[in-house]
Amino acid sequence: MKRTPSVEISSADHLRGSLTAPSRLLIYGDYECPYTRQALLSVATVRERLGESLAFAFRNFPLTGIHPHALHAALAAEAADAQGKFWEMHDLLLRRQPFLEDRDLQGYARMLGLDEERFRADLEAQSGLSRIEADVRSGERNGVDGTPGIFVNGRQHRQDYDPNTLASALHTPGRRERVPGGP
Repeated sequence: MKRTPSVEISSADHLRGSLTAPSRLLIYGDYECPYTRQALLSVATVRERLGESLAFAFRNFPLTGIHPHALHAALAAEAADAQGKFWEMHDLLLRRQPFLEDRDLQGYARMLGLDEERFRADLEAQSGLSRIEADVRSGERNGVDGTPGIFVNGRQHRQDYDPNTLASALHTPGRRERVPGGP
């Protein structure tokens, strides 16, 4: 019987919420992947419902063989992180998924009020590449072979990732969670 790996999130991750939260959700994602986008939209709904009881982490997993802009989008998110705006860039990249050319990424840096010269230099130097590669290696070690790679409370989640299914999977004993519009 194959053992399912347990994947823990840590302060080294891109994290929304507290590591002390009782429910934990980790997604390995690709900014150009429509399925990652769909999963992250579900996560936004679940985060609204669970609030402080959810820790959500994102790790990069660009599928460069099928998504030609995925790596540069991940590098842009990491360049924004160097200026304290990872989540703002992350959200913007997902909202504007069809527009991930380098000129678009530079425009997003401008929209977010980043130091554009520093952003451009970090993007060109691929400053975030070692972190992205570490995320990919971590995903591969833990059985991620596509995106989104979802882990709920440390265990790989291979079910649907609509808000109700995710909320149900994140359920903490003694508490019944409902997502708006759900059962």
